[in-house]
Amino acid sequence: MEEKSEIKHEYIDGYIYAMAGANDPHVTITGNAFAIIRSHLRGSGCRVYFSDMKARIDSLNRFYYPDVIVTCDPRDAQSQNQKRYPKLIIEVLSESTEGFDRGDKFADYQQLESLEEYVLVNTKRQRLDCFRRNEEGLWVLKSYSGEQENFHLSSISLEGKFTDLYEDVSF
Repeated sequence: MEEKSEIKHEYIDGYIYAMAGANDPHVTITGNAFAIIRSHLRGSGCRVYFSDMKARIDSLNRFYYPDVIVTCDPRDAQSQNQKRYPKLIIEVLSESTEGFDRGDKFADYQQLESLEEYVLVNTKRQRLDCFRRNEEGLWVLKSYSGEQENFHLSSISLEGKFTDLYEDVSF
């Protein structure tokens, strides 16, 4: 059904939820993040996708559409419609989804053994919250703000600039 639908849906515990469209800052930041990461990963064997690629959490039988997803696992090349082994997931926050993105969705994403980093990008000010899985399997938060000029995505060894991530975004 999802492959033929004009509307995107997320699937949680047997329930289907239609997804709303996004506003200008959300779409702009998502596009900027994709462009930065795509340029960085070129030739690495990793792939980056945005908005329309599903992340599947097999252990929970759930599907989400992250704003940006990076996979370097060759098993993901076998599926054209979903990725099961992401190493990085980025969600661009909106007022209606922030609580879910920080709470239950993050808890669900933690079930992905391949996931090394979960990043939340603020649309109201220049800020990233990077949750990284450490060697003990615990999630550790590292926050970056625009005053720092740069941010680091350790899962893909990317040093990024806030001016690039937030290019064309008005606050």
